[in-house]
Amino acid sequence: MSQQKITTLIVDDEPLARSGLRLRLEKYDDVQILAECQNGLDAVSMISQHRPDLVFLDIQMPGLNGFQVINKLKELKQPIPMIVFVTAYDSYAIKAFDVHALDYLLKPADDRRLKDALDKVREYFSTQHQDEQSRKLVNLVAELTGDDCEEILRKLASGEPVETNPYPDVLAIKDGSEVTRVNVSDIQWIDAAGDYMCVHALDGMHIMRKTMKELEQELNPQLFVRVHRSAIANIRFVKKLVSHISGEYHLILHNDTELKVSRSHRDKVKAAMKM
Repeated sequence: MSQQKITTLIVDDEPLARSGLRLRLEKYDDVQILAECQNGLDAVSMISQHRPDLVFLDIQMPGLNGFQVINKLKELKQPIPMIVFVTAYDSYAIKAFDVHALDYLLKPADDRRLKDALDKVREYFSTQHQDEQSRKLVNLVAELTGDDCEEILRKLASGEPVETNPYPDVLAIKDGSEVTRVNVSDIQWIDAAGDYMCVHALDGMHIMRKTMKELEQELNPQLFVRVHRSAIANIRFVKKLVSHISGEYHLILHNDTELKVSRSHRDKVKAAMKM
């Protein structure tokens, strides 16, 4: 497995300081130097553009000093990378850690201190990466289950099973340049009109271009049952199943809509209604 690189930016107004730090960082295989900046304004621009993992940041610079760079990024609502301050002055140490810098190196920093700083960076980077992967996983499970992230975390912590739901909670229905999101739980029934589907929901009827078979495959079979070649009903909105003298069956919905049940789908409808 290839080693993940720590993308890095060097910010210092002294050319010799930048080149010296670059040469020493190039010895580490897991450090990838993206760019160098000679002032705070350039640093803000490069950080916003390239989103480095790590910044070696001088404090005393023309334009914006190191602390002002961080404040500017916050104003712009940009993510703050890992920060290691590199400066000739020890008087800023307390303030540096107040802004959550990972380390504070005094110039000229020796190889041992640089190595210690990179070890801290690696430890934080690894934890941060794992947290990000965990967040992505929880968000994905939330999409599949319909639970919110806090509920999923609670279930994981307690050892409860997290049930996934492969069926969408929302249908996106396109009409020209507009897209209407319809909650699947609000759909009462669907019937076909030529090449179009008429989706009858609580907020009214919506027209979409899709085949009945495609819709049937998208909808949860625990809730939606095919009642006819050209109709699907949501069991939750069914009031009763009525048989006529002729032998035909009809579903009566709560809004008194009547849907004919074809002979080929009768048993499936009865099973769905647990008759």
